[in-house]
Amino acid sequence: MSATIEGDVDSTPHSQDRSSQQEAAHEVNNEKNVQQVDNQADDNHHPATENGENSRANDTNEKQNGPLHRRSTIKDKFKEKKDKLKTKAKPPGGFDPTPIPDAPPGFTVKFTFHRAENLPVGDISTGTSDPFLTATLTTSLPKRHKEDPDLVYRTRTDRKTLEPHWEQEWIVANVPSSGFKLKCRLYDEDWPDHDDRLGHVTIQVPRISEDWEGFSPPGNIFEVKKRSGSKRAYILKACTSAFIKDVTMTPRLYLSAVVLGKSDPPHGQMYTVGPTYYFKHFSPMIGRITGAKVNRDEDDDSNSHDPDAAASTSHNSGKQAEKKAQKYDFQANEIQLAGPVPSRLYHRYVEFRPIIGILFRGRGLRGKILNKALHHQHKRIYNFDRHTNWGTFEACTEQATLQFLKMAHFGEGAQLYTYIITLDGMMRFSETGPQFSIQFLSKHTLHSDAAIYVACSGEFFVRKLKKEEETEETEEAEDIEASAKDSPPAKPQDYQLIIDNDSGTYRPDKSVLPDLKKLLEHNFPGLDIVTLGCDDPKDQELKKAQLKLKNQDGHTINMVLNRSPSASSFSSDDISDLEDMDRARGAGRKSKKERAWDLLEDPRRIRHQTDAEPSGSGVTT
Repeated sequence: MSATIEGDVDSTPHSQDRSSQQEAAHEVNNEKNVQQVDNQADDNHHPATENGENSRANDTNEKQNGPLHRRSTIKDKFKEKKDKLKTKAKPPGGFDPTPIPDAPPGFTVKFTFHRAENLPVGDISTGTSDPFLTATLTTSLPKRHKEDPDLVYRTRTDRKTLEPHWEQEWIVANVPSSGFKLKCRLYDEDWPDHDDRLGHVTIQVPRISEDWEGFSPPGNIFEVKKRSGSKRAYILKACTSAFIKDVTMTPRLYLSAVVLGKSDPPHGQMYTVGPTYYFKHFSPMIGRITGAKVNRDEDDDSNSHDPDAAASTSHNSGKQAEKKAQKYDFQANEIQLAGPVPSRLYHRYVEFRPIIGILFRGRGLRGKILNKALHHQHKRIYNFDRHTNWGTFEACTEQATLQFLKMAHFGEGAQLYTYIITLDGMMRFSETGPQFSIQFLSKHTLHSDAAIYVACSGEFFVRKLKKEEETEETEEAEDIEASAKDSPPAKPQDYQLIIDNDSGTYRPDKSVLPDLKKLLEHNFPGLDIVTLGCDDPKDQELKKAQLKLKNQDGHTINMVLNRSPSASSFSSDDISDLEDMDRARGAGRKSKKERAWDLLEDPRRIRHQTDAEPSGSGVTT
C-alpha cells in the first residue's frame, strides 16, 4: 500500500521534470541554430576553417544517417564500364571447383527390371504396345548444386507386346544407408508422336545395409498406378475388360533389388557402375537432307571392321551389301561409360548472353518456349523408334573400345564429332563440321538436353595409324597421315582418338584434360588417346587436315541452307555466331522459326526485317 502511494506521489515531479527538460532542449536547439547561422556568416569571412568544420559535420551526419550519396564522376563511369567488360570477357559458368560433399561409405545396389504384365493397349491399330521403362533414383545424399540431375536409367523398347520381358540390370554405387526412392515410369513408345504413359511405380526403402534382404529374383510384384497413365489407353482397357470375368485392370511390374556390398570412394558421388550399354539413333530424313551416310545395322559395322568378313559379305550378296553401305542416315550416339567420373570434370553452362540463362533455366515466357523447343530438338535427334540400335558390352575391355570405334565408323570418311559427357558418364556425340549443313544439329546444348552442369564437352575425331611397311615401327601420332579409304585393321591399338575441349557452351578448362584422358583410357583400353586444348595451334592444324582429307574423299556436301546460326544451339563458335547475328540484324533471310524467336526477344525486329527482305525467296543448292 505504501509502495503504491509513493508511486503516485512521485509521478507528478517526474512529469514536471520532463516538461522542463523539453523546454531546455528547445532553448539549446534554438541557440545552436542561431550559432550555426552565425558560423555560416563567419565562414564567408574565414574560409580557412571551412574544411575542418565541414569534415567534422559530415562525419557526424554519416554516423547518424549513413554515408552521403555522391554523384558519379567520369572516373566512376569508366570503372563501371571496365567491370562490365571484365564480366563479358569472363561470364559466369565454365569450370566449377565445388568439391564433392563428404558422406559416409555407401552401398552398391543392383536393380533388375524383369518384366511387366497386363499393360493397356497403346497402339489401337495393332492392339498392342511398345513398352519401355525409365527409372529415376533419388536419395538423401547431398549434391554439389541443386541443379545436378538425378540418376536415370532407360530400358530398351520391347516391340508389339503387352507383357514385356526386359531382364535388364542397373548397378549403382554409393547408395547411402538412409535408403532410396526409385520411381519407375512405364511408357508406350510412339514416335514421332508423344510417348503414351502407361502408369508408374514408386518404391521407397527407408534404410539399407549389407544385411538388407532386398527384393530377391525373380523380383517382387508391384502394382502400377494408373492415375498417371493415358486416359485413352485405360478407357480402351476398361471396355475390353468389361466382357471378361476375373480380369483386373491394374498392370504389374516385376523388379528385384539386392545389395552387392560397400562402394569404393568417393562416397559422396552416386554413379552408374554398369552394365555399360549403347544406343544408336538414326534419322533418315535428316540424313537425306544433309547427305550423311552411315551403316544402320551393327553387323555392317562389324563387317567394315573385319576385312575378311566384309569381303565375304560382298562376295555373297553382291550389290545388296553395297546398297546397304550407301544408305542415308544421320546418326546420334549414346554410350554409357563406367564410373565414377573424375570430380574435376564439372562444368556449368556459360552465360555469355542474358538469353542463354533464360534458355537453360526456362524462366519467363521466352525462356519456357525456347527451353521446350530445345528439348524437342534433342528428342528429335536422339529419337527412339524401331530403327534404334541397342546393345551391351563388357566394361573397360577391348570389346568396349571396338564398340566405340564402330559408332565412330573407325574414322572412315574423316568425320569430326561434337560430344558431351554427362555427370553420370553418358557420352553423346554426332558428326559435325563446317562443310556440313548439319552443324546446327550437333551443338553441345542439344547433346546435353540443356543440362546446366555436364562433366566435359568438345570435339573429337578418330584416325587410323598408318604404317609405311610392316617391318618398320609405327611413327609418332602427330607425323602420321590418316587414310579413310583403307580397310580398318583388327586391333584398337592401330587407332588414335584426338579429343579437345572446344565448346563455347560449357568452356571446359584446359587443366581438366588429363582427367578426361584418364577416364577415356580406363574405358577404352588399347586406344591411343591424345587430349589437346582448343587454343592449341596443333589442335587447329589437325582439324584442318581432317577437313582436307574429307574433301579429298569426296564427302563434301555443296548445299547452303537459307538460314543463319540458330539461337537455340551453341557450340565452339557460339559467341561469333551470336555476334554475327547482332551485326547482321535484318541482312539475309531467316527461317520462320528464327523469326519467331526474334519476335520473342524483340518484337520490333520483325517489322524491320519484313521491310528489309526482298519479295522473292528460295533455297540455294
